Amino acid sequence: MSVVIKTQEEIEKMRVAGRLAAEVLDYIAPHVKPGVTTGKLNDLCHSYMVGVQGTVPAPLNYAPPGYKPFPKSICTSVNHQVCHGVPGERVLKQGDILNIDITVIKDGFHGDSSRMFYVGEPGIQARRLVEVTYECMWHGIRSVRPGAQLGDVGAAIQAHAERRGFSVVREFCGHGIGRKFHEEPQVLHYGKPATGLRLEPGMIFTIEPMINAGKAAIRELADGWTIVTKDHSLSAQWEHTVLVSDSGYEILTLSQGTPPAPQSP
Repeated sequence: MSVVIKTQEEIEKMRVAGRLAAEVLDYIAPHVKPGVTTGKLNDLCHSYMVGVQGTVPAPLNYAPPGYKPFPKSICTSVNHQVCHGVPGERVLKQGDILNIDITVIKDGFHGDSSRMFYVGEPGIQARRLVEVTYECMWHGIRSVRPGAQLGDVGAAIQAHAERRGFSVVREFCGHGIGRKFHEEPQVLHYGKPATGLRLEPGMIFTIEPMINAGKAAIRELADGWTIVTKDHSLSAQWEHTVLVSDSGYEILTLSQGTPPAPQSP
């Protein structure tokens, strides 16, 4: 496994890209309301990224091996959609939950973050799922420090989700990020403590757990991108880009509108 250790200059560029990704999420938040289409949210984000920030929307025409090019600039995953939802004609309704996943490129470096949004007032289970998923991400983040192992991150996330009666999607994971959208290492959101890659200062990767209210099983829709829960249960996801610092971690995808960290534990 070849993990890129970032230089101080590269880390500074990643800080800029990460902040810009988070600021797109700040910008779009007031527009998430009943009656808007996911396609409209995409168009607004695209205009903001290109016209205001001078960033490149990384998902647009992104085509990893075996996939056709992604046709939009953001991912919008609603209710039982787990990840990689393609924006389009879907109209958001009162009570929906929505993940918006933003990746921008600035000066050759990627910033990647996602947040959950409530459309109007969510149901009790939906709110609980979103809150627990946020806590799961933070349990993973708080496991990051030099000398820790990737298994510690996944184990912390898995334990918290399963204690709350939820399940962890296994097929998708966090990833190294920098000049490339997806680099080594893969960051699993489940696992055993004290296993896997040992963390070193200068590593940068995403932590982005996908947590289901029902079973963990998923399937892909005919568009070749959108992933949904097999049992049609709700799913939630949060994502930050994290730097392994000399003493612990630094979150690179912070902005004025970033939700505060949950209380420990």
